[in-house]
Formats: sequence, structure tokens, C-alpha cells
Amino acid sequence: MYRSFLGGLGTLPLIKHGKSRAISWENPRGEKGKAGMAVSKLGPSRKGAPFILNMAAGSVVTLAEIEGGGIINHILMTVIDRTKKDDYVLQDLVLRMYWDGEDTPSVETPLGDFFCCGFGRESRVNSIPVVVNPARSMHCYFPMPFKKKAKITLENQHKEEIPVVAYQVDYVLTDALPKDIEYFHAQWRRERMTEKQKDYTILSGVKGKGHYVGTYMALTALGRYWWGEGEIKFYLDGDDKYPTICGTGTEDYFGGAWSFASQCDGRTVENTYCTPFMGYPYYSHHDRSVHNFYHNDDTLPQRGFYRWHIMDPVLFEEDLRVTIQQIGACHKGNYERQDDVSSVAYWYQAEPHNPFAPLMKKEDRWPR
Repeated sequence: MYRSFLGGLGTLPLIKHGKSRAISWENPRGEKGKAGMAVSKLGPSRKGAPFILNMAAGSVVTLAEIEGGGIINHILMTVIDRTKKDDYVLQDLVLRMYWDGEDTPSVETPLGDFFCCGFGRESRVNSIPVVVNPARSMHCYFPMPFKKKAKITLENQHKEEIPVVAYQVDYVLTDALPKDIEYFHAQWRRERMTEKQKDYTILSGVKGKGHYVGTYMALTALGRYWWGEGEIKFYLDGDDKYPTICGTGTEDYFGGAWSFASQCDGRTVENTYCTPFMGYPYYSHHDRSVHNFYHNDDTLPQRGFYRWHIMDPVLFEEDLRVTIQQIGACHKGNYERQDDVSSVAYWYQAEPHNPFAPLMKKEDRWPR
């Protein structure tokens, strides 16, 4: 029964069990027969309220509040990425999601990072669960089930109002969810400078049963030479000093090899790419800020990666911790290094979940 409303090519001919609904600013409750009713200068039901206008600084808007059981199958969002005073709108907007009336969010992350757009910059992403098209048309296809209630909010921590916030939440109402359903979670973290010989923690404090489904990582290199020899580690169900799963290197984990490099006209070129389950969509060492007072193009190298564990989920029964090493390589061999790393971990687990650590204040989330 559960497969019948999750979608996918294999289920297209099956009878679907549920009621299709969509929430937008024109129909904030997703009510049947009440979409597109707002009046514009063109008349009734002529694009009268397609988006939020002038979201005030410091405000929190409820994007969706759904009563009953169901599953969110698609979220669309698009916003500007800068205002007259600042460039970091995508990191100053905070996305939160709550399931079944919980007090603490199961999802808490800057808006851009949730959609694999770190550093406050848009990035084109072409993957299965996350898609970002020009310009900042951000889509999420992770299924998000709930039994009693779903709530999605957006907080504007930017210093100015956001002129336009457009969104749509597509979901199915159904009472056919199984009793042992797992809930979607996502958490953002950052270390502005990692510690030598101490692995960066992508996720910790997870208790209960579930499976890990993805990583987004935004890395700013703070030193020269190759930075990507660090191995990812999954500590499962009581693992202490050593993990059950350990990868072979950062570029391997995110789907690349040999420093992502190829030769072009005698030069070594670092290649970006997007694939269904892994990608390296963003690389920049240029200051794109329109507010660079001194006009210095001196940004440190910035790289953004994603890896989806959809075909190879990491299952846990009791607890989960995920870390990645900061190890580089140069002409002298491998060495321990320190970089600026932030990440979003995506996973499913049975509720309740442990509350997240407080989110960094917006100034500490900004890129270098």
C-alpha cells in the first residue's frame, strides 16, 4: 500500500490511495477547490497571490500546516539571493520542519544549504532528490511522511525584508501509512576551522532506528595543496573508537577520483559535475559580492558536494554518528590539515528524535 502513493516509474500503473493537495501562498491550507482564487488587476483568479511579498526582517512565516496523515512528495522554493545591503539571503533564511506536533524541528538548516547551495550562492544541481535550476528554482523530492500533522516554517534572519518568496508544497493525504514509518530529518553544522587530527562531525546524537540518506558538504580550503584525502566514517549501533563503515577518500565519497582533475591545453582543470546520486556542482575562487567595498577578488577556494544514499542507505538500529577526516596530500605525502567545513546531514528515523544543538547565529554561518 505504501508503495502505491510514493510514485516512481514502477508504480505508475497502480491505483493510488490518497488525495492530492498542494499548498501555496494562494491556498495556504491546501483546501480542495480553493486554489487560484486571489484577485489581481487582471481580475478574479488571475495570478492574484502567487508568492509572499515583502517578508519582513525577523519574521517567521508558516509555509505549510497540514492536519491529518499524509506524505509530502515535492517542495518548490525560489527567492532572491541578495538585497541592497547584503549577499547572503540563502544563508540568512532558515528552513524548519516539524512532524506530528513535535516541539523541536526535525529539519533545521539555512535554506540554500538544504538545496545544496552553500556559501550563500546558487548552484545548479541535477540529482534525484534535489534539483536546482536557473535561477534558484529549488526543488526537493525527498518523501516526508507524517501521521497527524506537518508544519514547515521559514525564518528571515536577514537585515532587510525579502521582496519575494515563492513556494509550493505538493502532498498526498492518506491514512494508509504503516505503523513503523520513519520521519525525514536534516541538520546543518559548521566548523569555521576544523581541528587537526580530529574528524569533522557531520552528524551525532542520533538515537533510535533509521537510515542515513545523504550528505551535502561545503568546504572552504584554508591552505594550499590537495585537501580531499579524508575518509568518511559511519559509527553504527554502539561503535566507539572505530566505525563499521569507512570510505576511501573525500573525492571518492562524492563520486570523483584523482582530485577531480583532467588535462586541458596543458593545464590541470578541476571538473564539476552532477549525477543522480552524487555530484560536485559548485567551485569558485572569485568574490562575486556586489558589496565588495575594496573590489578585491580574494575569495578562498569554495567547493560544494552532495552524496545521496538512496540506492545504498546506511541502516542503524540504535544510534548513528557520521564524521569525515581533514587530510590532504602534497609532494611530501599525506598530512593533517584544517579547513572551513559546513554540512547538511539527511536521514530518516523513528520519532522522537534528540533535539538539535542551537543553530549558529547568521554572522557565523556566512562564508569567508
